[in-house]
Amino acid sequence: MEPFGGLKLGSIQTRPTTKLRRRTMGRVDGKVAVITGAARGLGRAFALRLAEEGADIIALDIGRSVSAVSYDLGSTDDLDETVEQVEKLGRSAVAGRADVRDRLALKEILAGAVKKLGRLDIVCANAGVFTGGALEDVSEQDWDTTLSINISGVFNTIQAAVPHIRAGGAGGSIVITSSAAADRALPNVSAYATTKAAVTGLMHNLAVELAPDSIRVNAVAPAIANTKMALSEASVGTFLPHLDNPTEEQLREGFSALNVRPNTPWVEPADVANAVLFLASEESRFVSGLQLKIDNAFSA
Repeated sequence: MEPFGGLKLGSIQTRPTTKLRRRTMGRVDGKVAVITGAARGLGRAFALRLAEEGADIIALDIGRSVSAVSYDLGSTDDLDETVEQVEKLGRSAVAGRADVRDRLALKEILAGAVKKLGRLDIVCANAGVFTGGALEDVSEQDWDTTLSINISGVFNTIQAAVPHIRAGGAGGSIVITSSAAADRALPNVSAYATTKAAVTGLMHNLAVELAPDSIRVNAVAPAIANTKMALSEASVGTFLPHLDNPTEEQLREGFSALNVRPNTPWVEPADVANAVLFLASEESRFVSGLQLKIDNAFSA
């Protein structure tokens, strides 16, 4: 573990929250959700959508750059902003800086957060990174970093969370962030696509293993989403290598060409968050072992 602003990796930051009176019961009212990669992008969208429907949030992110990842990851300021937005919705929030590759730190921060919020019901194993490149250009560091975050990080998150869900005795829901890349072969994404196929396989197996505890396990598989990761130079250079310093219009045209549905360059984080909400709620109480695609038939 390493120091950061006086905190150790895996330490917890909390803010007291005055909860607002809710006129109607939300779809995940009274539940607690942990979300990795919550500082921005899909993770923030998941946190806010679940909070809108009544859940308290444990928001985790690494808060620093990572070797082999060419774009900036979510910062501690980004994570603070996620927490502030959750609190504005009248929900409680616990923020933690944790590297999902660090199993012990992850268990430590999650145990402390659950103690503060009293329970755990929903897990969004979302943290992930993108690396691209032709086979001969993928370095050992690129490969190891992508697999350790995208696969081991998902496993570590679920392993740390399941005992807390079991302790509640009421079951729960785990949602893994996979990708349409798990089902559609494309050049120059071997490391990333491998990780998403792997976590989809993990989802299927855990759906069976955790069923006796009434813990459902599913995955969401978006196509290219409107996030800083998906629209980073690394991603654009991989999927649209013919474009040099593209404008937004060129990006829209280029990504739209990859989809069969016209004028749809990417999915919005809110669309993926709606799918996560469905899988986290009792509306999907008999749904487990499903990879739910949000991809405009990208991988059909």
